Amino acid sequence: MRFLFVAATCFSWGAVAVAGHPDCAGVERWPTSMAFVHLKNAGLTSNDKLDFSKTKTVRLASEQIGKDLYRQIHLVVFAEKSGETIEVITESDASTEECSMSDVEVFVVSRRLRGR
Repeated sequence: MRFLFVAATCFSWGAVAVAGHPDCAGVERWPTSMAFVHLKNAGLTSNDKLDFSKTKTVRLASEQIGKDLYRQIHLVVFAEKSGETIEVITESDASTEECSMSDVEVFVVSRRLRGR
């Protein structure tokens, strides 16, 4: 009986994970990779300037806009070897199968005003 309870619990957790919004917030995921490409093409940074091990990506928002289609907003912070950082906000569409359902719109944060 206990085995059935554990099996049912594991199965239900798997269903919850599948039903959630896509996780595209990794350093090598679509929004971060495309943000870097846009920055590089604009001449704002290069492979030699960045310390990719310190790059951080955080999903700020995810909204379902269709059947298995989500619009996601990410904050990506690239750390340069000089100690400077480049912050961008990305907007892109994703599904549970694919993070690259659309092009990535990239907004460079030129200045952050802190209220706290």
